[in-house]
Amino acid sequence: MKKIVIATSNKHKVSEISVKIQPFFDEILSLADFPEIGEIVEDGNTIEENSILKSTASFNHTKIASVADDTILEVDALNGAPGLYTARYAGENASFEENMTKLLKKLDGIDYDLRTARFRSIISFVDGINDFHVEGTIEGKILKSKVGDNGFGYDPIFYSTEFDLSLAEMNQDIKNKVSHRGIAIQKFIKKIGELNL
Repeated sequence: MKKIVIATSNKHKVSEISVKIQPFFDEILSLADFPEIGEIVEDGNTIEENSILKSTASFNHTKIASVADDTILEVDALNGAPGLYTARYAGENASFEENMTKLLKKLDGIDYDLRTARFRSIISFVDGINDFHVEGTIEGKILKSKVGDNGFGYDPIFYSTEFDLSLAEMNQDIKNKVSHRGIAIQKFIKKIGELNL
């Protein structure tokens, strides 16, 4: 039986990833199934390192192939911030709302044309034999206020210039195809298919 652990307890990430990889695995687990692992410290210097840290820690504990995602938002007018601090921009246990509010305050007064940004997602896979990672990126701009009710995180204020929608205006099917994580997942699936695990 082919099993995989999605190395996160974030239910939004679990649903976004599991819906796409379901055909390749008989059983999909998450860190919620292994509470004894506790919080995995993400102290890498890059998102690649943080993603690999999570998938490696999960595999070492469970001995089950593990996949992890790490995502950052880079805003050009803020020299790439929030970057590695994307998930905790407004503090260690900040809510999505608090992170968005802080980012909008930092960009207050900055012309819309200069609010260019991108989401980058790294998905890493560790099974002790076929370890690899892939990347997905989406370019856009930071809106001046929230638009849309779907998604999570910074989705309501991230506007895709390619699709003329905020990520929070996209339905799940579209987002799964065109978002940073969606693109990374597609590359991940292609690689899993090539490995024929």
